[in-house]
Amino acid sequence: MAEEKTEDKRTITIHLPKLNLWMFVSVVLGLVLVLSFVGVIPFGTTGRFVATISPNEAANKAIEYLRGMGYDCSLVSVKEFENPNLYEVITSLQGRNIPVYVTKDGRFLFSLIADTSQEITTTTTQPQEIPKSDKPTVGLYIFSYCPAGTAALDSYATVGKLLSSKADMRVKFFSNMHGDHELQQNKIQECIQANEPSKYWDYASNYVEEVYNKCGATKDVDCDKNESIALMQKIGVDSEKIMNCVKENGETLYSNDKNDASRFNLQYSPSLVINDVSLGSNFDRSSEGIKNLICSAFTTAPAECSQTLSSSSGSTSGGCA
Repeated sequence: MAEEKTEDKRTITIHLPKLNLWMFVSVVLGLVLVLSFVGVIPFGTTGRFVATISPNEAANKAIEYLRGMGYDCSLVSVKEFENPNLYEVITSLQGRNIPVYVTKDGRFLFSLIADTSQEITTTTTQPQEIPKSDKPTVGLYIFSYCPAGTAALDSYATVGKLLSSKADMRVKFFSNMHGDHELQQNKIQECIQANEPSKYWDYASNYVEEVYNKCGATKDVDCDKNESIALMQKIGVDSEKIMNCVKENGETLYSNDKNDASRFNLQYSPSLVINDVSLGSNFDRSSEGIKNLICSAFTTAPAECSQTLSSSSGSTSGGCA
């Protein structure tokens, strides 16, 4: 799926001669990870890696390893590389399609191979203009356990407390790529917004510290449920009512937001949509930056827009896809 981007796009065309492993190592840019995959067979007599795993097996092992290292990535494609020693695995990582290269015995994973003699070309896409309205509609689209998404949520919640009475502000969830705990959390936040919207911003502003930081690493469904209930009780939300909503209406609410994300061709968490214009994932994610974007969408900006918020953000770039 495509999205609008306001950032410069840099494309590197890679032309790599057929080299042996040690010549590969000399041109690797970035991290080189040595994998302890099962079924490793050493070099054959020709000096090449013996192909002991299939392309799909190599791709799955690479994705599994990167996720184990803490990267939110998914598989786009895999094919045999022009060099006979390697498979090329295209991953979606932090909002970009990034190639990684796996040796055919499954032993080594390289993050990047590039020919530095090639010219880097740059293209720029101009941002769309946000139309003005008396009461702007604003949607922050995230995955609830995406690190960059939760950082944007923290900033957005501060703006929600300031402007949600003047603008129609929502947080919308459109993927549970991290697991069942994320699916549950998506539905919990959907239901709080549907049933106790005035208290949602307190939940959102405390979510990172009280739930995400405790349950993100373990990916435990019970942890997510128990910590969410504890936070709801702390801020005065009827947790029993919300959990009943999760069971009865959570999937419908979640599906509606996923459909909205598809309508705007959104792929990355976080993404921002104001007055039906997608700003994609490249926006100032600080509270002040988000406030200014929303305030620019008013026909007449309310007095609250003159208040200065924090211009710092825990994550100003990157995302999950």
